[in-house]
Amino acid sequence: MTPAPAIVLRGRADISGAPLFPELRLELPAGCWTGLLGASGVGKSTILRLIAGLDTGARFSGTIAANDGAPLAGRIAFMGQSDLLAPWLDVLGNVSLGPMLRGETPDLARAYAIIDQVGLKRHVRQRPHTLSGGQRQRAALARTLFEDRPVVLLDEPFSALDARTRAEMQEIAGRLLAGRTVLLVTHDPGEAARLSHHAWLMSESGLQALEVPATPVVRPVDDAATMAAQAAMYRKLRRLP
Repeated sequence: MTPAPAIVLRGRADISGAPLFPELRLELPAGCWTGLLGASGVGKSTILRLIAGLDTGARFSGTIAANDGAPLAGRIAFMGQSDLLAPWLDVLGNVSLGPMLRGETPDLARAYAIIDQVGLKRHVRQRPHTLSGGQRQRAALARTLFEDRPVVLLDEPFSALDARTRAEMQEIAGRLLAGRTVLLVTHDPGEAARLSHHAWLMSESGLQALEVPATPVVRPVDDAATMAAQAAMYRKLRRLP
């Protein structure tokens, strides 16, 4: 993997002339997890999709740049709330789908190794409909890891999971995405408190910095400082209009 860059987004966005988010500056420090928390509809996913270079339906006025001056295209992996697994492919086929779509020959030995890392070695030949929700998300995470990009964008990737499985997936993702520049869009203060080196609360008025513990991620769910940070984030969310 190439070194992970820092990324800075500066600008504003509107949809059909109506403001979506005001002028703001969001920095993603190199090799760190940045959490982006906020209510629905304020533009969190739009920011993530802008960085990914995906269509948003919004008009963005501003800049998005990496600190090394190189283009971001080709350096980003994306994982969304839906696992988006191809139902006609098994786990191995889904994990190695990216290179195949690009007309490249996938490194199947590496794919097997990543599948083993996320705990799906016994399910490598199973198709998505035979997997549990947690297993499907593990497959989606393995596909993201297989792309081996220094920048990873996560759009509420674990929100559909039960609490126990979500905690397990947070721990797996935190371990396997260490050293990458990660943006995590989430509605869950607990998730932001566990996973973020830096965190922001986004509202219609812009961005507000959130405090997170000065301890390594992924933080234990029952850690006192993590629970206090979660509670403080929740209180700020409650005070939003």
